[in-house]
Amino acid sequence: MKHIVFTLIAFILPFVLWAQEVQVEGQFMKDSAKLGERIPYVLKAKYGPGHNIVFPDSTFDYSPFVLLEKKTFISSTQGGITLDSAVYYVSNFSLDPVVEFSIPVFEVFKYDSLTHQPLTSSLALQLVIDQIPEELAFRDNNIYQPIPTEFNYPLWIAMFVVALVLAFAIFFFFGNQLQKKWDIWMEKRRYRRFEKRWREAEGAFQKQPDMDHADELLGLWKTYMEHLKAKPFREWTTTEIAEFLENKAIVKDFRDIEMIIYAGKTSEDLPQACQNLWKICSDSYQQKITLTDERQ
Repeated sequence: MKHIVFTLIAFILPFVLWAQEVQVEGQFMKDSAKLGERIPYVLKAKYGPGHNIVFPDSTFDYSPFVLLEKKTFISSTQGGITLDSAVYYVSNFSLDPVVEFSIPVFEVFKYDSLTHQPLTSSLALQLVIDQIPEELAFRDNNIYQPIPTEFNYPLWIAMFVVALVLAFAIFFFFGNQLQKKWDIWMEKRRYRRFEKRWREAEGAFQKQPDMDHADELLGLWKTYMEHLKAKPFREWTTTEIAEFLENKAIVKDFRDIEMIIYAGKTSEDLPQACQNLWKICSDSYQQKITLTDERQ
């Protein structure tokens, strides 16, 4: 039994002696602070030779405080006693009126370590909210203050889905009618453009019946008829056009105009020929409008 006690004393005694040789002090540099304010905490450690002292770093738990910054200073040794010091800048987010706090230092051995805890330092919470009066005095302010709003994604997605469903329903029930009205509107638009260009080309041809104006007038007529009938009018001969339209009189109208191109002569029936060609375009246009409107 004496041997066991002696062994325990021999094992514990060095740690006790080393612990007595390490002096740790820690305190706040302020007695009180506001919530979240930056507060300096000074930590000092004095120890003799042969001690391996380590100060806590950012991995240490400083609750209820939050570590903002740590500043260390160069160790100084006088008379065999070494002084290590550091300043920890922390913020307090505890609502307790008074907080007791301390930061330890660690003495590291080969296979173990020892914690040296200084005395706790008190920090009072400094309240900055003024006392609320019994009756509140409101200030008049009629200036409009815009409030920024976030983009309402669910609402816009819902509106998009509803619009998509409505568009699909309208197309399903009224698609054919809408398509017919669109085709008729486009056809009328093309006809108005053709009519304007025809009047201009015919007027220029009547004023100056030469090869260029005659070629322009016939080209305009064939291009528009090709659109109305979906047939290659510009590639057909005059005879083929007359057979397709079942109108033999159109051969004479073409010859009256082509006479200027190939013979350089002007026919007396030139105005009537232009009028006949115009009437064919107008009748073909009305026929296409009627067929489009009657389409199922």
